[in-house]
Amino acid sequence: MDVSEKPSKTAVKRAMNDLQALGAELVALAADRIEKIGLPDDLRAAVRAAQCIRQHEAHRRQLQYIGRLMRGVDPAPIRAALDELNGVSAAATARMHALERLRTRFLEDEKAIGEIAAAHPQADLQHLRQLRRNALKERELGKPPRAFRELFRVLRELHEQ
Repeated sequence: MDVSEKPSKTAVKRAMNDLQALGAELVALAADRIEKIGLPDDLRAAVRAAQCIRQHEAHRRQLQYIGRLMRGVDPAPIRAALDELNGVSAAATARMHALERLRTRFLEDEKAIGEIAAAHPQADLQHLRQLRRNALKERELGKPPRAFRELFRVLRELHEQ
């Protein structure tokens, strides 16, 4: 084995620190978001345990343990899932823009509700129409866009189902 094939000690340490940082990102997530990421059971349990630990040194050791568990896992799918949850990925951005365009079309023309109903048969169309009316009224009166945002949130939840 040639020495040039083996990564340097610094490169190995950098990779381990990156894995530990990825583990720290997992610990910072809410429990429902962790469930959306495909983690091995032992890693998921370690992340949940780290979320419960409040003592500084114990928390640091748990993060190191998570980093060690991450060595046996391919970090690319975990990183991709985190990017997806944080809205960093191009696919997530494209979905958000598509939902914004759908909301705009729906506000401009109520007939767009047929498109929503066709794509999401479980949608509460009456609630969507009410949100549309409220959003238009808010815009007309210059009020804060609460219903406008709520409409987007409902469309996003429908899309995620």
